[in-house]
Amino acid sequence: MRIVFATNNAHKLAEIKDILSNDFEIISLAELGCYDDIPETAETLEGNASIKARYVYERYGVNCFADDTGLEVDALGGEPGVKSARYAEGTDHNSEANMEKLLGKLNGVVNRKARFRTVISLILNGTEHRFEGKVEGTIAQEKSGERGFGYDPIFIPKGFDKSFAELGEAVKNKISHRANAVAALANFLTQFGH
Repeated sequence: MRIVFATNNAHKLAEIKDILSNDFEIISLAELGCYDDIPETAETLEGNASIKARYVYERYGVNCFADDTGLEVDALGGEPGVKSARYAEGTDHNSEANMEKLLGKLNGVVNRKARFRTVISLILNGTEHRFEGKVEGTIAQEKSGERGFGYDPIFIPKGFDKSFAELGEAVKNKISHRANAVAALANFLTQFGH
């Protein structure tokens, strides 16, 4: 099955392709000829995923899915949440600045519980379906590891003593928030034979 993933984020695209393996042909926005900066103006992950998927479906008429992911830190009331990619003021997808701000806010804080949450909005023949995945964990005291992207160097998933950036893609793609959401998406697509 051929389906568009509404992203031009190379890291996300590679991760999704790896998780879905050969069962689906995943097409990026660039392959579709879409280079638009799709607005993410919603106050929730669900809203942003829906905006992106609807944008692509309405303009190109193709079945597609979009995701939005947020890191939710308990001690910060769920921050950075929907603003995870733009957490540090005046930046857009600056992982280093985002991590520095988060670690600074957690300086001296004992409760470092957090979770990554991914919401996927699938639009199939005009009907929207949603899938969610999450992974619980903690925020490390400092960055460690060279692999991954975003907050991976400071997020330690529950049951592990290494960050996502230390564990690497093979492990991350089996246990992550995105892996869980994509597994639900894949089960749905397979079950309904689309």
